[in-house]
Amino acid sequence: MVTDNKPSLVTINVDGVEHQVAAGANLVDALAKIGKEVPHYCYHPKLPVAGNCRMCLVELGSPMRDRATNELVTENGKAKIGWQPKPAIACATNVSPGLHVRLESPTVKACREGVTEMLLLNHPLDCPICDQAGECKLQEFSAEYGRGYSRYVDEKNAKPKKTRLGPRVTLDDERCILCSRCVRFSSEIAKDPVLGFVNRGSFNTLTCFPGRELDNNYSLNTVDICPVGALTSTDFRFKMRVWFLKQTPSIDTESSAGANTTVWSREGKIYRITPRQNDAVNDTWMADSGRELYKSVEAANRVTFATVKNAQATVEAAFAAAADALSAGALAIVGSSHMSVEEQRLLARLAQAKHASVYIPAHVGKGDGLLVSEDRTPNFRGALVTGLTDRAPIADLKALAADIDAGKVKSVLIVREDAAMLGLPASTLAKVRSVVLATHHNVTTAAAEVVLPALTVFERSGSFINCQFRLQAFAQAVPGPTGVLPDALVLARLAGADAATVWSELSANVATLAGLDGRLLPAEGVQLDGAAFASHKFPEGKLLKFAPAVNA
Repeated sequence: MVTDNKPSLVTINVDGVEHQVAAGANLVDALAKIGKEVPHYCYHPKLPVAGNCRMCLVELGSPMRDRATNELVTENGKAKIGWQPKPAIACATNVSPGLHVRLESPTVKACREGVTEMLLLNHPLDCPICDQAGECKLQEFSAEYGRGYSRYVDEKNAKPKKTRLGPRVTLDDERCILCSRCVRFSSEIAKDPVLGFVNRGSFNTLTCFPGRELDNNYSLNTVDICPVGALTSTDFRFKMRVWFLKQTPSIDTESSAGANTTVWSREGKIYRITPRQNDAVNDTWMADSGRELYKSVEAANRVTFATVKNAQATVEAAFAAAADALSAGALAIVGSSHMSVEEQRLLARLAQAKHASVYIPAHVGKGDGLLVSEDRTPNFRGALVTGLTDRAPIADLKALAADIDAGKVKSVLIVREDAAMLGLPASTLAKVRSVVLATHHNVTTAAAEVVLPALTVFERSGSFINCQFRLQAFAQAVPGPTGVLPDALVLARLAGADAATVWSELSANVATLAGLDGRLLPAEGVQLDGAAFASHKFPEGKLLKFAPAVNA
């Protein structure tokens, strides 16, 4: 049975013009979809309605009916509209058939001007130095809907500045407009009800409960949704003006949840990472831990050039040495779930050509039931789909170490894994010819015969398949170290393949990816059919709260 999930439409009248909108939708959202802005501060589509700010006041009316007959009352051949005696908040109004709305009436304009004037009574006029400049709704709405001047002549009530709410969030309380978005997020989404308001009137202040801090792993989402410059990221605070930054779509690689992110950079340097809305995956949220991953780009132990026997080598010399090492005899490949779909397919082709055994290590941690899953890699499903492996990830490499000691393996290729941390010590690795593709120096790179530099997720493009088998793309945000080739080109060179034809080959030969091109994916990704892999046991534990139940 096929069902149509499209919402039913109803007709509403906005300033005398009829529009078709989704039945039952929140009025603020419904009007936004037809190009009508309703200014608001406290309302957020992913949070419970509070009705704190009153900025979204509008006039509402509906067709009048005769109380005795329930027939429509007409006037001059048209339904007579009964207008509510007072303006109502749009954020607490759901669309109903025949609803009439006034957005531009003198009453509505006066309400907006009055609310704006009240919010600015004690608000500091420091927009040029405010960290929220360029993203501040109060600044935008004040210019658009405010009176343009202030009648307030008394001294402003100055609230505290630079107050620590937690290890990652700093509060400038004098800018807070008491919208309660942060309070509702902490209570309803993060399930950590640590924030609240104290005092009354002009002295009303946001604070943490006594003896508590805003220290949960989702605390920076309160900064994202703060409509003014009250809550700021301690890490990003006063680092860069947002209008100077380039935005690049990416994926949080700390787990298989696959939260969508935006990387903010300028002139090759990353300044922050924020969540990107994808209602099928992460709503509009992300974990704080995923926001710090960009710091690995400039880590002191980055691999920035190729080495052969611990001596710096040219790219060509390194490739020649790698090809020689990989042809020394029975080959074992240690792949990674941190590789992209494209890279995994190229590695699978190399493994097939060399008749190599493939090991995919597991990285497991405690899941939080939200956006950090137990599988701490972004693309193990990609390894299954691309044919790099057909079994669950292994706990360690002790079996490979035993094969090396027994002389069954003569050469090893390790991609994006520190084998020494997985049961393959340097002393064992020294017994075979070894090639390592890595982003950072570690015990494994120190023991390898050939080391080829790799790029971080921020320096290359590709796609991942998350824990619900959703194929999602990520794009290069900043350039990699000078002379470092993309991983796909390195693997294609080692496999004797063409990196440019990977997707045409995947589309033609992998049923799960038939007709797809990872370079042309929509922003929300593509949901794949994971039924063929239902028998695999994944280290997820339970489905994530924000994601639809596609594959258990």
